[in-house]
Amino acid sequence: MIGLDAVGIAAATLPGAVAVHHAFDRSEATRWRNAGFWAIFATLLGAGPWLPDLLNGCLVLAMVGLATWGLRPAPVASSDDAARAGSAGRIGNRLFVPALALPVLTLAGTLLIPDGRIAGMSLIDPKQVTLVAMVAGAFVALLLAMRLTRPPRSAPVGEARRLVDAIGWAMVLPQMLAALGGVFAMAGVGKVVADGVVNVVALDTPLAATIAYCVGMALFTIVMGNAFAAFPIMTAGIGLPIVIRQFGGDPAVVAALGMLSGFCGTLMTPMAANFNIVPAVVLELRDRFGVIRVQWPTAILLLAFNIAVLALCAFPKG
Repeated sequence: MIGLDAVGIAAATLPGAVAVHHAFDRSEATRWRNAGFWAIFATLLGAGPWLPDLLNGCLVLAMVGLATWGLRPAPVASSDDAARAGSAGRIGNRLFVPALALPVLTLAGTLLIPDGRIAGMSLIDPKQVTLVAMVAGAFVALLLAMRLTRPPRSAPVGEARRLVDAIGWAMVLPQMLAALGGVFAMAGVGKVVADGVVNVVALDTPLAATIAYCVGMALFTIVMGNAFAAFPIMTAGIGLPIVIRQFGGDPAVVAALGMLSGFCGTLMTPMAANFNIVPAVVLELRDRFGVIRVQWPTAILLLAFNIAVLALCAFPKG
């Protein structure tokens, strides 16, 4: 049955291909350092579930060591602006077909095979249908893009390496911070946070608990830099015991809007370097915090909207 492990193996193909591309680039002075970093990341994604936890931890520390030592990739040869303009003019609006194929196929797979059964056979884990559909959509989108643009066969890996090198080690931050959030949750940080909030604010009404949960998600995300890291902590501390169990909140609504509240924090923090700092560097903006300055008003309004919707929709009987 196709499940989360297969999705991890599919996700590992990108950093694995980038690692191989680095290893064969003899013009790059630090090719083995770069290849090692992305090869370890591919190993964690693809084989992590079958490796001992101690070995996984050592591999993460090895990645940190390589990133600290310095990843200095060489430029990757690519097509020039004139060639890109000519290709875009020839293809026209069909250029958007591969980009649209991914969300369309993901949505179609989720709606058409919700139980994971195809032709009466249980082929996909029902809990992972959306992720499996997204992976299938990504491969179909790649094939469509290759069919439309007809680039050299090595172009997908070369362009992937060019993009990955531009982002650098910040590309792995979401996975690292999500793992850190899981460690914090298992260590009982959520209970400590909940006790601290209860001692300061009286969570005696559903609205007060909703505000504490959503604002806490945003603030913790600002500190952690990733909503996936804040989610297990705030949900274990306030969302699950108070909003859901004590006041009877709908778990689906609480979890969904809680995550969206965390993403509001993502828009306002330099800790989310891969979203807010790296784009500013790649775009060569004069103000490295310019992205955050533009985003924070929207984040505040969106956070207020999430609180209102959660309070209205999660407690229908209240």
